[in-house]
Amino acid sequence: MPHAIHASPALALLEFESIAAGYLAADAMAKRAPIARVVAGTVQPGRLLVLLSGGVAEVEEAVAAGQQVAAGSLLDQVFLPAVHPGVIAGLLGKRHPIADALGIVESRSAASALHAADAGLKGANVVLVELRLSDGLAGKGVCFYTGTVSAVESAVELASAAVSPGHFIHAVVIPQLSPDIAATLHTGSSFAQNLQG
Repeated sequence: MPHAIHASPALALLEFESIAAGYLAADAMAKRAPIARVVAGTVQPGRLLVLLSGGVAEVEEAVAAGQQVAAGSLLDQVFLPAVHPGVIAGLLGKRHPIADALGIVESRSAASALHAADAGLKGANVVLVELRLSDGLAGKGVCFYTGTVSAVESAVELASAAVSPGHFIHAVVIPQLSPDIAATLHTGSSFAQNLQG
């Protein structure tokens, strides 16, 4: 039985344009080093995500193997040697209510959104409201922060800077978010989900 993601200090996410090449890389990564957990799966729009967790040296070694095997198909990647616990909670679907302000950082890739989420949480006194990766977003990634206006502004600035070159789309800070919009975001950012709720 693989260890839970939250038990590991390091996390990496590799995003492949080719599903076949991505699985080849995932296999090479799993064989290279004794990582605690590897999760691979398809996401929209026809990409493969591979998430690794475990010890820092082991995850770093596994990532190097994946880069060698399928470098031509690698769209984006992130390696977080000391991942913030809030990122793990976001990956597992944990949600938080919105406080004074809402910050949103949008990227063209899941890996960049993961990196943005970690950078904002580590650099400012904010909470991650939601982290969405790829599915239902045409491959994009988006992270939502909440906290005081100044803290959210800092988090959004740091998160935006963490997005891989060429992958940044947009970032906003919304002070005093409308209660109606806050209520819909409390359940999630998916239109179909909120329409049924």
